[in-house]
Amino acid sequence: MKIGAFEELVLLAVGGLSDSAYAVNVQQQIETVGEREASIGAVYAALDRLEKKGFVSSRMGPVTHEQGGKKKRFYRLTGSGEAALSMAARTRARLVAGLNTSLRPDLGTSS
Repeated sequence: MKIGAFEELVLLAVGGLSDSAYAVNVQQQIETVGEREASIGAVYAALDRLEKKGFVSSRMGPVTHEQGGKKKRFYRLTGSGEAALSMAARTRARLVAGLNTSLRPDLGTSS
C-alpha cells in the first residue's frame, strides 16, 4: 500500500516520537521539525487511516491530569509502517537523482 505526503509526515513524526507519540505531539512534531502547518483534525484522520492500513498500532494510555482526566491514545510504527517509509525514501531518492544537477541538493549549484 502506498502513502500520501501528509501520511508520510505523520509516520515520520510517530517514528521520531517513539513511545510518546500521541496526536498532539505528532502535530507539534510536524509543525516544529517539518516546518509545516498541520491541523489536529488532519492528524487524527491520518492516524486513523494509517492504523486501518496497518502502518501504525495504538494503545490507550493512563488517565492524565493535564488532559482533564482523559486518556491519550499512543501510536507506534509497525513493521509495515517502517516498510512504507523505506519505500517512500527510495522513491524520493530516485526522483532526486533525476533532477537537473543545478537543483540537486547534494551537488549544489554549478559554477
